[in-house]
Amino acid sequence: MRVFPWGFWLLCVASAPARGDSGSKARSCAEVRQLYGAKGFSLSGVPQAEISGEHLRICPQGYTCCTSEMEENFANKSQSEFEAMMKEAGRSVQATLTAQHRSFDSYFQDLLNKSEKALYDAFPSMYGELYTQNVKVFKDLYSELRRYYRSSNINLEEALNEFWTRLLERLFKLLNPQYHITDEYLDCMVKHAEQHKPFGEVPRDLKVKATRAFIAARSYAQGFLVGSDVVKKVSQVSLSHECTRAIMKLMYCPHCRGMSSVRPCNNYCLNVVKGCLANQADLNTEWKYLMDSLIGVADRIDGPYNVDTVIGTIHMRIAEAISNLQENKDSITSKVFQGCGNPKISTKGSSSEDKKRRGKVTLEAKSSAQALEMLVLDAKGNLTALKTYWITLPSSLCSKKVMASSASDDKCWNGMTKGSYLPQVMGDGLANQINNPEVEVDITKPDMTIRQQIMQLKIMTNRLGNANIGNDVDFQDTSDDVSGSGSGDSCPDDVCGKRLSKSPSTRQPETNAIPKQSGHGVNGASSRSLPSASLLLLLSVAVIAAQHLWR
Repeated sequence: MRVFPWGFWLLCVASAPARGDSGSKARSCAEVRQLYGAKGFSLSGVPQAEISGEHLRICPQGYTCCTSEMEENFANKSQSEFEAMMKEAGRSVQATLTAQHRSFDSYFQDLLNKSEKALYDAFPSMYGELYTQNVKVFKDLYSELRRYYRSSNINLEEALNEFWTRLLERLFKLLNPQYHITDEYLDCMVKHAEQHKPFGEVPRDLKVKATRAFIAARSYAQGFLVGSDVVKKVSQVSLSHECTRAIMKLMYCPHCRGMSSVRPCNNYCLNVVKGCLANQADLNTEWKYLMDSLIGVADRIDGPYNVDTVIGTIHMRIAEAISNLQENKDSITSKVFQGCGNPKISTKGSSSEDKKRRGKVTLEAKSSAQALEMLVLDAKGNLTALKTYWITLPSSLCSKKVMASSASDDKCWNGMTKGSYLPQVMGDGLANQINNPEVEVDITKPDMTIRQQIMQLKIMTNRLGNANIGNDVDFQDTSDDVSGSGSGDSCPDDVCGKRLSKSPSTRQPETNAIPKQSGHGVNGASSRSLPSASLLLLLSVAVIAAQHLWR
């Protein structure tokens, strides 16, 4: 008679659900209640002690302190918190790049301003009417230089040629006031200017050096802005539904399981974050190219292109050119008369202003080469540190934000309970997430916003590459370079072709089974599926009709 009670007791023990490392007494949910309230949620309906977890959809279905509503709220909270982490990390990079741009931009603008000011301060006493009657010519030059630097659609060589032409026309008339010189005569004189070289070698030499310096400077400054803008846009990409579930399981499921003090396993965290940021990691290659290109141009700016010397001494080169014209006035005038004929004598009296103002130019240039050297050195250090930003972001977030445990910890949260984490860590990028054990990632559907930013990086790197060898590049608003619609003229065929073939998100799932015909887009494939359905309907009707006739 004693067997029954003992057998019954053994049956009850065997059927009792396991509680992990807890005893038979239900654990308190005080810690979860405190956390839940701190996150801004109402404590109404929050269990005081553990309850059965069959209702859970994300966390393990053992004993739990979380209701379905709590699980959903925690999931939404984990999404917003993780996206905030991404934006915060991105803001740090943006701040670095923006600060570098601001420092260089301030330095470069200051160079131009000082050169212009030196010209305005010295030229009136040096050249008298030669300057005062042509102030606008000089102001227009500096204005054009600034516009070019700010990425306006200006041909710098043409702007410099136009300056020397206008200056020559004005000065030739002022240096020969005894003649009546018409516009047609000036046109003839300008045609012979290249042969006579009235300004000596200054225009050619300045054009070569200034063009290289300005191309490098504006590409360099623009590169920082493009990099910052890419980080900003990528940091705003929302998490997928699968990623939100994985982040919730990583960050809040241990709390629901009554393990608030247990930190996530490091490798577990890495797999979750690498899966969530798979598309972002694909920026790595082009991002590194951009950083390397900026470093390369920085070396040019502080080296062969010598921005400090070239930009800071523009006023001195102009003064040198004017002096060449003054000193060789007679021979140049004679050559012009030979080529264009003698102009008519003017009825106005001649002026000796030019004679009073002749003399060797003794302008001084205040070098800021040391400041440029420090700027470049600081920029290169920051750019080097940012090279691996996208692929080191998961480990950075896990260690600094998620506060994952050490890699060797065998008493961490592994997604199910407290213990070690066995799966291997996935590689970086979308293609490497095909077997990610924590996040379901569709590697056939790359994020198009991120693909567009990869294209922006390629475009900017190409511009810097051109600037590095002294080639001018056509700068436009970077937002126009890649767009989600339109003709796509600014997108290379090989890239656009790949992009179209990798955008199944625009298609209905049913059309994936229909082979795409060459020369037709997605819409064409979709429209061809409609006659197929109609044909099936007609065949069905025909079969039914045939059956009736057979009967």
